[in-house]
Formats: sequence, C-alpha cells, structure tokens
Amino acid sequence: MAAKNYTLVTEFFMTAFTDHPEWRLPLFLVFLSFYLTTVLGNTGMMILIRKDRHLHTPMYFFLSHLSFVDVCYSSVIVPQMLAVLWERGSIISLIRCAAQFFLFTFFASIDCYLLAIMAYDRYVAVCQPLLYVSIMTEKARSCLVAAAYVAGFSSAFIRTVTAFTLSFCGNNEINFIFCDLPPLLKLTCGDSYTQEVVIIVFAIFVMPACTLVIVISYLFIVIAVMKIRSAGGRAKTFSTCASHLTAVTLFFGTLIFMYLRDNSGQSSEGDRVVSVLYTVVTPMLNPFIYSLRNKEVKEAVRKSLSRLKVSGRL
Repeated sequence: MAAKNYTLVTEFFMTAFTDHPEWRLPLFLVFLSFYLTTVLGNTGMMILIRKDRHLHTPMYFFLSHLSFVDVCYSSVIVPQMLAVLWERGSIISLIRCAAQFFLFTFFASIDCYLLAIMAYDRYVAVCQPLLYVSIMTEKARSCLVAAAYVAGFSSAFIRTVTAFTLSFCGNNEINFIFCDLPPLLKLTCGDSYTQEVVIIVFAIFVMPACTLVIVISYLFIVIAVMKIRSAGGRAKTFSTCASHLTAVTLFFGTLIFMYLRDNSGQSSEGDRVVSVLYTVVTPMLNPFIYSLRNKEVKEAVRKSLSRLKVSGRL
C-alpha cells in the first residue's frame, strides 16, 4: 500500500472552475457585476427604508436587517472568489480560512432566522391584524432581531471550533469558491465523525427549524386567505407574502440541497454551481424581489427619484 502524506497543512490553495480556464475572465466580470449590484441594491434598500417614513413598519425593519446581512454575507465570499479567478488560484492561511468559515456561517444563520421571523410577521399581519400593532412593538421586533444575531453567533462559533479542531494533511487544495465544511472534510487525515454530527445538528436546529416556522406560518396564512370571500381580497392579501416566499424558496432551496444530503461522491462542479446561487445570486436578487413586487417600495422609489430630479433642476 502507498504511504499517505501526513504533513500537516497550515495554509490552503484555493482554486475554482479550473476545468474551464476560458471561463476565468467572463466569470470574473459576471461575479464582479453581481457583487456591485448586491452592494448597491441592498444599501439602497436600507437607505430607502430609513428615509421614507411610510416604510417604518416591522416588515421593513426586518427587511433592512436582511439587506444588511446580505451585504455582509456576500462580502465575506465574493472578494475572495474574485481573487481566486483573477490570480488563477489564491493561498489562504488556516486562520483566514477559519475566519471566513465563521463569518459565512454567522451571516447565513442570521439570514435563515430573519426569513423565519419575517414569515411570523406576515402571519400576525394576516391572521391577527387587530393585534398586530400590540404584538409587533418596537421592543418585540428589536428582541427578535437581537435573538437572530445571538443564535447566529452561537451556531457559527460552535461549528467553527468543531471544524477546525480537525487535522488537515496531505493535499491542501480546496477546489471550491470559499472555505466551507464539505470541501474541508475531504482534506482531513483523521476521523471526521464529530464534524459530520455537527453538520446534522446545524441542519436540525437551523434550516429545518426555520423552515418549520415558515411552513406553519404560511399554512395559517393560506387558511385565513381562503376565508376571504372576494377573489380580489384574496389576491391582495396573498400578494403581500409573495416577495417573501420567493426569497425563502431561493435561499432555503439551495441551502437544503447543499447540506441536507450525502456529500460523498457528489460532483464538485455541481456543488460550486449551487454555492454560487446562495452566496452570489440570492443576495443580489433580494432587493429586486422585494421592490418589483411591492407597491410601497415602488412608491418610495418614485418619490426618491422625483426628489432627486427636483434637486437636480435647482
């Protein structure tokens, strides 16, 4: 039997899409444009919500935090990915890899919790409209958001400490767009059973738990909507939830595909494509999803553009 190389790894060499070198420049330009759109779109959404008093409601308070998290979430991944594409590979230290993994897990977990909180907010608005103001007080929504950040930090801290107590040896090449657990587990030289358990625990207490809250909330919403006699009333009520449902489907669909499955023997290229969807595409699309399907946001945009035109003439 050939002897295994047990030289401990202290840095990783990150590569991506090496099977198609001709894609390097086009992908760099595409991902750069996506990242700039993500930053500008989500920052614009935060400014719009802050400036327009008609958007000072619980739903838009949660949306402003979702936009902030999306900017941070994308900023953890995309600049590193652009460096890998531009330089045809990039060296990253073990500490930097651990930091990226922690921040990715932190913001991804918060995203999950915020989407669940927004589903609960829609449930209260549709099913208990008379109690909405008394339930979704300023204190209540601040506590919900704070809880999302604390839970996200706890999950990220536990997963990072557990993952990076492993020994990495031999091949130090990560053929992935960032330091994520599935590609890291392939580089371990010891038993990774504990880390596999952590993946399952993360899946149980974050994704399915948040998905359960969302499904139950929308089950009650659908029941409430079906009780409305007029078709116009049903359409108007359900339209307020359409944007959130679209964002949930995009984000949770790709995450569940990536983590709630057996990673052995899976295509690395397929994993990279899926990871691009939830780290690059979804944060970019969220501002458009919530603005194009939302009359209040579109009206706020019109007012802002009108004010800019007036000030420009002056």
